[in-house]
Amino acid sequence: MVESASNGIPPRHIALAAVKTDSRMLNSLISTIKRWRKPSEPSGPRIVPRGDHNISRKEISRAALTVMKRLQDAGFEAYIVGGGVRDLMLGGHPKDFDVATDATPEQAKELFRGARIVGRRFRILHARIGREIIEVTTFRGHHSEGEEHEAQQSEHGMLLRDNVYGDLASDAARRDFTVNALYYTTKGFEVHDYTGGVHDIRERLIRMIGDPATRYKEDPVRMLRAVRFAAKLDFEIEEHTATPLKELAPLLRNIAPARLFDEVLKLLMAGHGERTFELLRQYRLWEHLFPGNAAALKDPAALELTRLALRNTDQRIREDRRVTPAFLYGALLWPAVRNEQQHLQDHGTPPVPALAQAAQKVVSAQLTHTAIPKRFSIPMREIWDLQLRLPQRNGNRAQRLSEHPRFRAAYDFLLLREQCGEIEPGLGQWWTDFQEADEEGRAQLVSKVQRSGGGRRRGRGSRGGRRRRPKAE
Repeated sequence: MVESASNGIPPRHIALAAVKTDSRMLNSLISTIKRWRKPSEPSGPRIVPRGDHNISRKEISRAALTVMKRLQDAGFEAYIVGGGVRDLMLGGHPKDFDVATDATPEQAKELFRGARIVGRRFRILHARIGREIIEVTTFRGHHSEGEEHEAQQSEHGMLLRDNVYGDLASDAARRDFTVNALYYTTKGFEVHDYTGGVHDIRERLIRMIGDPATRYKEDPVRMLRAVRFAAKLDFEIEEHTATPLKELAPLLRNIAPARLFDEVLKLLMAGHGERTFELLRQYRLWEHLFPGNAAALKDPAALELTRLALRNTDQRIREDRRVTPAFLYGALLWPAVRNEQQHLQDHGTPPVPALAQAAQKVVSAQLTHTAIPKRFSIPMREIWDLQLRLPQRNGNRAQRLSEHPRFRAAYDFLLLREQCGEIEPGLGQWWTDFQEADEEGRAQLVSKVQRSGGGRRRGRGSRGGRRRRPKAE
């Protein structure tokens, strides 16, 4: 055994002691190890030249290119940024393009006739070019740099206002996910990547920029955006980005119901609703958006109805057919309404008033989570009301019901209820036959219902359910 001249301590121990006494050497060593462990994190901006990416100006709207050119001609920087760049790199054909610049909203406004500065929390410019509106954002800076502009946070860490301006590098760091922090410029036709977004697109990962927990607290809607992008792009949520989701999900309660209504439409009415629903449940976010639905999902029929409604919506969007929040919200809230209606009926309330009371209770509770504008809540409740009326087909009722403005939506909803096993099949097929039949065929269908004794109103307190006694002579 070889020993040193210093009290018999081996040379390797002396070397380690020397490293421990030099903090600068130790920090340097740790920094080097970190770089080895995270080779995908760039130490500086990566410039992707024209020959190394697949973005073509032909795929970018002429309005966005016009906005960029006008800003550049005025001496400002201008880049296509965000989802437009991401989707182009994935081979898609995005419809919307955003522009980022070092010009303030006021400076940019001078360059575009009819432009408007909108927003308080984030002040941005809407530049109108022909029929298109291009969203122009000023590079954001770090909060500590904001002396002239406001950066306010709530007690939970949520940003209330964030109009701190900076440069391109700070703007990239302030964006939410790496795949949304890519900048395309027509000067050299390059892509500027400050956060490893190109790598994460290649690996199909949704990764938060910065500390995920802190960023979610700044804006809890980012949790929904992580899920939305993962579902839309068929990406995985990176491990550290996903870890805080379940714990921080209750922060969604701090978001204004009107804003959450808009976010729900983006989540569930963009053609990937069923996949989004599964991810929202996985990360315990669903119960903070639709608590009534979440509580009812223990019933297999309620779970199947929810999935079928979302699948139906996705299919209609793929076929470029009309979809409405009234139908989707109606399906999502129906299991809670149905349970409450049954509870009231079990305690003696007739079906019609029980449904009305149940609907009022469930909708009122939902409004504390997500807003439902009246232009959707009114037809939604009409769809529900028709579920009690569709079985009533005697006389002229069937014809009158088929002329109701919500009949088609109520009929589609009835089919979903049959398909998920909530009610016995048969009524849906009858209404299908009725719609396809001519006048004589409809009369025969109604006559058959009358002979079988079906199609009558039943239930205590329902209109037409009891005959009046004859007057005494």
